[in-house]
Amino acid sequence: MSAPVVNDVSPPLTVPAHLSRPAAGIIVALFCGYLSVGLPLPVLPLFIHEKLNFSNFIVGLVIGVQFVAPVLTRGYAGRLTDHHGGKRSALQGAAVCAFGGLLYLVAATPSLSPAISLAVVIAGRLVAGFGESQLVTGCVSWSIASVGPQRAGMSMSWTGIAMFAALAIGAPIGMALYQTYGLRMAMIACIVAPLTAAVIALGATSYSSPAGLRLPFYRVIGQIWREGFGLMLQGVGLSGLTAFASLFFAAKNWGHAGLVMTAFGIGFIFVRLVLGHLPDKMSGYRVALWSLVVEAIGQAMLWGAPYEVVALTGALVTGLGCALVFPALGVEALKRVTPANRGSAMGAFVAFLDIAYGISGPAAGIIAGHFGYAAVYLFGAICALVGAVLVLTVRAPQR
Repeated sequence: MSAPVVNDVSPPLTVPAHLSRPAAGIIVALFCGYLSVGLPLPVLPLFIHEKLNFSNFIVGLVIGVQFVAPVLTRGYAGRLTDHHGGKRSALQGAAVCAFGGLLYLVAATPSLSPAISLAVVIAGRLVAGFGESQLVTGCVSWSIASVGPQRAGMSMSWTGIAMFAALAIGAPIGMALYQTYGLRMAMIACIVAPLTAAVIALGATSYSSPAGLRLPFYRVIGQIWREGFGLMLQGVGLSGLTAFASLFFAAKNWGHAGLVMTAFGIGFIFVRLVLGHLPDKMSGYRVALWSLVVEAIGQAMLWGAPYEVVALTGALVTGLGCALVFPALGVEALKRVTPANRGSAMGAFVAFLDIAYGISGPAAGIIAGHFGYAAVYLFGAICALVGAVLVLTVRAPQR
């Protein structure tokens, strides 16, 4: 028996005219909201490992656990976006992210035992992941709706710029706040940033989702899983940077760990700005193939880096490679679904990236414990090459 579909019977809304570029309010709101992801990235590993005295495996587990919540809730975020629009999803996500920052702040209370602090941090990671699920799914779909499907690749490029600019800027700011004022001040920033995003999103124009038949979430996954697996393999390299770069640099006695995500973000944003139109102009699979090869080169540079400058250059090259994988495969994924299911498709697509972060964090922790931190980046290089081989085998959807 075929799976039931839900008919969207809500009356059509007046849709504003499509823009030539994504609405600025959407991009700025996503940037501010995603700062709550970038700010704690270099801070929490140091806090958990050096202050609470937990192992590398626990560090990887805690960093990766944030991505468990998005995997479980992308379906909800996609349905919310398809039925009520990306603005509603983004606003809810920003509010939940702020609550996650509040839990981080509680974990910084000096009177708490290490075990209780760790438990509160884990709770904060789960809550922040649920908020990030709604924020990103809502803003990405909202941005696509503002420009129309013919500019979906450009839209995803700009939303990616906002996200990774937030990582590139948020990571060193978070590290500076932590080193100067302690964990509490860094976590207060994790509350303020998403609340600022909510204020900005409130003033931005809404764009309704197209009417039509809504497929169950598992059916949407079945249509876009090929592109999702390619994205998942790309995410392993970034996961290694976010979870272990600060510890890798500390083990090497290098003093600029906060610049790792800055270097990554510079490479990432440069490619998005200069070449972000390519997924709309040529085969997304071809763009993804060469992007994954470049990512593998960057990860290999980190693995074998004899000096800090080589490691930072490897992070830069990794950013160059990662830049277009999401929009390139995302454009191809959107071709596999009807317009009424684009929100769910984006939710399912990003869920594969969440799976990569959730699995590769603990896996990288095990690898680091047995073979050293550098081996984490060899693992990332291998996964990127496997992703390139996978992309070669995928056929473009025929619509």
